[in-house]
Amino acid sequence: MLCLGLSGGLSKIYENSLDLPNTFMHDGAAVLVRDGRVIAAVEEERLNRIKHSNKLPRRSIQYCLEYAGVQLSDIDCIAYYATEAFCNAMLERLLVSQPHMSIPLNAKLLLCGLLAQEFGTEVDPSRISFVSHHLSHAWSAFSMSGFEQSLILTIDGGGDFASGLLAVGSGTEVTPLATFPESDSLGLLYLETIKYLGYGMFDEYKIMGLAPYGDPAPHRDLFEQFYELLDNGGYRIYLDRIGPTLLRSIEVRRKGMPFTQQHKDLSASLQEALERIVFHVLRHHSEITGIKRLSLAGGVAHNCTLNGKLLRSGIFQDIFVQPAAHDAGCALGAALMMSNELGQSAPRERLQEVYWGPDLGSDRAVEQELIAWGGHIEIERCDDVASRAAEWIADGAVIGWMQGRSEFGLRALGNRSILADPRPATNKDRINAIVKKREGYRPFAPSVLEEDANEFFELPDSRQEFPFMNFVVPVRESKRNLLGAVTHVDGTARLQTVSRNINQAYWEVINAFRKRTGVPILLNTSFNNNVEPIVDSVADAVTTFLTTDLDGLVVGSYLIKKRTASPEDWSRLALSLPPYSSLHQVRAFTALDRQETVCEIRTGPSSREAVRISSELFELLMRIDGEAPLGDILDLIAPNQNQREALLNELRGLWEQRSVRLHPMRAGSAAEPLSSSINLSSGARL
Repeated sequence: MLCLGLSGGLSKIYENSLDLPNTFMHDGAAVLVRDGRVIAAVEEERLNRIKHSNKLPRRSIQYCLEYAGVQLSDIDCIAYYATEAFCNAMLERLLVSQPHMSIPLNAKLLLCGLLAQEFGTEVDPSRISFVSHHLSHAWSAFSMSGFEQSLILTIDGGGDFASGLLAVGSGTEVTPLATFPESDSLGLLYLETIKYLGYGMFDEYKIMGLAPYGDPAPHRDLFEQFYELLDNGGYRIYLDRIGPTLLRSIEVRRKGMPFTQQHKDLSASLQEALERIVFHVLRHHSEITGIKRLSLAGGVAHNCTLNGKLLRSGIFQDIFVQPAAHDAGCALGAALMMSNELGQSAPRERLQEVYWGPDLGSDRAVEQELIAWGGHIEIERCDDVASRAAEWIADGAVIGWMQGRSEFGLRALGNRSILADPRPATNKDRINAIVKKREGYRPFAPSVLEEDANEFFELPDSRQEFPFMNFVVPVRESKRNLLGAVTHVDGTARLQTVSRNINQAYWEVINAFRKRTGVPILLNTSFNNNVEPIVDSVADAVTTFLTTDLDGLVVGSYLIKKRTASPEDWSRLALSLPPYSSLHQVRAFTALDRQETVCEIRTGPSSREAVRISSELFELLMRIDGEAPLGDILDLIAPNQNQREALLNELRGLWEQRSVRLHPMRAGSAAEPLSSSINLSSGARL
């Protein structure tokens, strides 16, 4: 029995005509379940390189099918992560706002048509099921928890006209107890507040990291105007009060401005309000049901601080948080729910690992990919990469580490990670500034050998395994100065324990570091910079390595260092535009306060994602159809050395922002002749 779960949008990657609201259609993914067990899963953003991709997860579906060695026609059930009624309502809303469009108002027929176009086979509508959004979340958590019975809480911004679900899971059944309407959305409470802190959608987790720098007391009374705790575990949110109240009460922070203590205190008040509401709901329902185990999912379940406090509260004996708790995890829940309905329930086992994504491939395939970058990197094959990597890290290096299959979900769990020494506090600042290129307050997580975790961290008696970075726990006071790079300002850390039985390669590199330093811990953060999803392929890893200040890279059995590339090495790379980038000429005010025609490259549908580029580079990029050797283009556009260097430096800056692609020419590819004429319509995709 094969069940394919899907999340994401109902349009193809190159289409902007059917963009349903991003507040619902995002985090596309595909998960393939065989007889109740997950065999393959990946988020679409890992493959199409568009963060929080809101398109049909075509590449994810293709990966799952290829991994299983099956065709789409072999799938018994395709489960989509929202009800058909909700999807149809979204289509109707879209048609009202854009009446010129010609789209079916039947989501099932639309999905069938898209799958047929992409995979060249007709899809029987009877094989497609639309699954309640929050039931998908609930099944993703309870089915993976290993519990025979638990309370289930799902909380997010919204989906299927609701923002959360409280249910009881028992055996192979999930029974809803209460549904929370969108008007009482805890996700929207968070999102609406952080607008006044210079953040927006998908930035919620950043405020979780800022909150420990603040004091909730100064704004506690203010926040109590935004919510009300009701009898019987209920609550009410007053979203319409947030904006007017904050505009009168605080100095609004704009993106890029420094954080004041007022902003930090506001973050702390927001975190406290969230915790009060969730504790109120769960304490009541735990008491009336007598159930002492909890399963959590939904985007708000990524709030690791909340999870850690729940675990230490004593309300529950055990808590399981589904590691892909955001909407990508709905693809998992939808597949498991339908598999259960068709008679193949998930085994009642605790989830141990989520290495379900694409594999690196054979050593030979990895070597060939690396050799293609030969002018830019030095490559060494090594039989003991763990020891060499640990040596690099102990000597102060920050490295990229890439092994095996990629992780499903938001966290890098040792297969697509950046690793560093957890001891020097300066490592946090260094990695934030020159590698991740993000806010300096943001904390990093420690990965610790499972058998040594209790020596360094205060763990509850009921739990010694924390494999998914879902809980913030206290660092033992005697170890806080030692672990300066991974201990947050409040003395806590978002912990990952590493088992030798689950991920031997990652365990070995931490153990090798332990042998050198006496510390069985590494700093672990996701292998990406601030503008891209976590790397998935070898090519992704090399690109991120070359466009950040990482000191080294380990891919499979290979150790990689940077080489100073010559102009000829750069010229041999191919240049192309990613599918999400487009070129535009627009009228805009310049620094001299004059309105002129300027050139832009955009990585999204609006001018907010635009970067201004020189007219010379615009002309260069205009000449590309597919991909072309960079040297040939520079020869045509920039005949003198100064022009070439200026254009190459500009291109490298855009490459760091992932607005363009620089990559080795594909084997056997040949560039088309470059045209010397340009036809341009302002704002056109070219």
